[in-house]
Amino acid sequence: MVLVRWNPSREIDTLQREMNRLFDDVLSPSQSWDGMSQSVPAAELEEAVDAYSLRLELPGIHKDDLDVQVMAEAVTISGERKRPHETEEGRVRTEFRYGSFQRVIPLPGRIDHQQVAADYKDGILTLRLPKADEEKNKVVKVNIG
Repeated sequence: MVLVRWNPSREIDTLQREMNRLFDDVLSPSQSWDGMSQSVPAAELEEAVDAYSLRLELPGIHKDDLDVQVMAEAVTISGERKRPHETEEGRVRTEFRYGSFQRVIPLPGRIDHQQVAADYKDGILTLRLPKADEEKNKVVKVNIG
């Protein structure tokens, strides 16, 4: 019988690595669907007095491969990141994510979806979403008791 010295710090390191991996899987902007990993673009929503500004990171995606649909209270972005070329010989090891994606972003207020403007430059999609008139003029009286 061989005696093995127990090292508690090694056990703690292993536990910490497993917890980090678990949180990375849960908190990363990707989701599993039908056993395939699907990339979801990161988003940034900024509110101004008269409009919202929504920016999405979409590197490597051509604007013709994007579909943006705007409703009064949400924005839906879907698209596909295509493989730039097919390899004929050998295997390719990649960390890039290819395939289709869809993301629905609820908006904090109603917008005038007829006046939306979009710009796509350097892999960043920027949407200017003007607030609806009833949202701009919305004033709430607060009673102090």
